[in-house]
Amino acid sequence: MSTIGPSPLLTLPGAVATADGRTAWHYGGPLREQREAVESGAIFDRSDRDVISVKGEPRLSWLHSLSTQHLTSLKPHQGTETLILSPTGRVEHHANVYDDGETTWLDTEPGRGEALLKYLELMKFRTEVDIADASGEWVLFSYTDNVSPEDEAPVVQPVPIAKFASKDLLAVPTSVYPGAAHKGGEVWTRRTDALGVRTFDVLVRREQFAAEAEGADPKSYAGTWAWNALRVAAKLPAFGTDTDEKTVPHEVPHWLAAAVHLDKGCYRGQETVAKVHHLGQPPRRLVMLHLDGTDEHPPAHGTPITLDGKEVGAIGTAVQHYELGQIALAEVKRSAVANEDVRLITGDQAASL
Repeated sequence: MSTIGPSPLLTLPGAVATADGRTAWHYGGPLREQREAVESGAIFDRSDRDVISVKGEPRLSWLHSLSTQHLTSLKPHQGTETLILSPTGRVEHHANVYDDGETTWLDTEPGRGEALLKYLELMKFRTEVDIADASGEWVLFSYTDNVSPEDEAPVVQPVPIAKFASKDLLAVPTSVYPGAAHKGGEVWTRRTDALGVRTFDVLVRREQFAAEAEGADPKSYAGTWAWNALRVAAKLPAFGTDTDEKTVPHEVPHWLAAAVHLDKGCYRGQETVAKVHHLGQPPRRLVMLHLDGTDEHPPAHGTPITLDGKEVGAIGTAVQHYELGQIALAEVKRSAVANEDVRLITGDQAASL
């Protein structure tokens, strides 16, 4: 993927960089940034996300054949989510999707785009699609807005029960995120409500993003600390951080609802998805944990989680939330969290569901 330097927003007063130096961890008030993002609104710099463009008439039918989502019915200026699975049904790639009528845009976690791009190139064969790394030219940022008048909201189909009738699941994407074009189609907006409040993604040209950053008010922005705290509270996983190479879609409730169409076949790993849904239970569950806060710092990624001295999972993202205190996402053995009142241990802290 394109080598992208530090965000221009790191020049704003009070900005503290993340460990990789690409975006701001916060702008001087991480807990205040969270509160304002929920109560009124804030802008999140997500310019480190990898962006891939797919052009060509058969782009949606081609992506439909490769992934878990029903993409042939995606209309222009609509978004959704999709997964690409291994032959055994493990999640290999996650992407947010947006189609503008001419191009399908895929955005994924920082550092994950290169592997996804290589996979798509390998699966192209003779399909007349043009796949490109767009990260050098385009930037994604997000914002929350609880002040403006209400507009069209995202729609997510309910997950059907096991052994459901086909008529119970519409032949459309299971999540539809409404969008709109701006400025002659050079910019689009997609509403996802990902953070549990009205949440929008925006794609802009990188030079435009840099120009608008000059002289910006840092009080309008919130850093990755705030983004992660709000997404953990909303139980929204980050691919590769809150999941691993063993993850199957049924372990992640958000993905099962928003990124998997259970009445769609002919994609790699589909047999595992169908089998788990109709005949069994996934081995683990992605859960949100409340930590007791005896350690002032949230546990590091990968910190083991134990029950009665036996390891049952590991911490994914752990953060300090402005209202909930220390919280974390973790994939934990299903048997260990069958009881809602279970008390787990991670590091030096107790954790509960």
